Amino acid sequence: MYNNKETVASVAVECRSLMPQVVVVDDGSTDADVEGLLSGSDITVLRHEKNRGKGAAILTALRYVRAQGARFMITIDADGQHQPRDLEKFIPLLQGDDAAIVIGCRDLTETNVPRRSRVGSQIGNFWLRIEAGVSIDDCQSGFRAYPVEHISQLNLSGSHFDFETEVLAKAVWAGMKLRTVEVDVWYPEPRLRVSRFKPFVDNLRISGMHARLVGRRLLPVPHRRLLPSEKPRLELRMLLHPIRMLRGLLEENATPGLLGMSAAVGTFLAALPLISLHTVMIIYIATRLRLNRVMAVSIQNLCMPPFVPMLCIELGYRMRYGHWLTEFSRKTLVGELHHRLFEWLLGSLVVAPVAAVLVGGGVFLAARAIQGRGRRQSDAAGA
Repeated sequence: MYNNKETVASVAVECRSLMPQVVVVDDGSTDADVEGLLSGSDITVLRHEKNRGKGAAILTALRYVRAQGARFMITIDADGQHQPRDLEKFIPLLQGDDAAIVIGCRDLTETNVPRRSRVGSQIGNFWLRIEAGVSIDDCQSGFRAYPVEHISQLNLSGSHFDFETEVLAKAVWAGMKLRTVEVDVWYPEPRLRVSRFKPFVDNLRISGMHARLVGRRLLPVPHRRLLPSEKPRLELRMLLHPIRMLRGLLEENATPGLLGMSAAVGTFLAALPLISLHTVMIIYIATRLRLNRVMAVSIQNLCMPPFVPMLCIELGYRMRYGHWLTEFSRKTLVGELHHRLFEWLLGSLVVAPVAAVLVGGGVFLAARAIQGRGRRQSDAAGA
């Protein structure tokens, strides 16, 4: 906690009434003496002399409870956002399972929930799906139960709010499961709200973490696993039923967001000068990011020669020389092929992202409309 003198004592004391041990990490608070606020209780206070960030505070607590022999550590924010009584909801999910992180999913439709919290949660959920292939409703909730022994073995670098993004993805990579439980949430009125989240700096940290996680996901290097994989093997009989296999490929990862992302990735790569390698690269990246491979591969046809390559070459030529390429001959297209390839690459750095956004956005909107219509028809039929 950091500068939560109004709420930290009540939250900690209520947690202690439900849990055998409570630890408060004072992350360099300057508004109060936290040990003094909790004097007379048996609650442990660990202090950072200066503010080091939420992730650093969680790791400090993790090291402490591990030394005490704890199996699980449940984290709860000290600002009163979470209700300590919901701790009891975690216990049944922890019994007999040391390989799962349990996340308290908040109802973000409640009154006074900031719009940025709703949007941030949706964006975080989407990227977690890309990075780790799992879907949960509230990956940004700080109300969590961590399996101490396994989390302690992860190589974690985030020390602020980016820690909560990093730990989930790397836990899944290591073989851990993510479970969820519904919890209550409380936000004060906007004029009374005190937030330690710095929109620009912390969003920059979180975006940087997502970029690193996606980059690591793309590398053809296996992740270090702490637990055995439960991923089913590709069965031979699937290969003997190509129609069934194709249907499965069409339906996999087919939410509007993932279909849009698949189309965007396929379009982006198709516009690059990856001569004879487009399909291979698209399949590889779509597979690594758990996107819809059929969509990603099929959408590349929009960028087939000659229109998109020539558009890239013309734009690259203009960027290079300040005027358009107007002479099309064997000399300019074959004899100077190395120049045209460089201009294709140069132009594609503009065309590819623009086309990816337009095509991906169009596929997302179309998929959302089609799936929404299908749900409405199903509901009507069921009624």
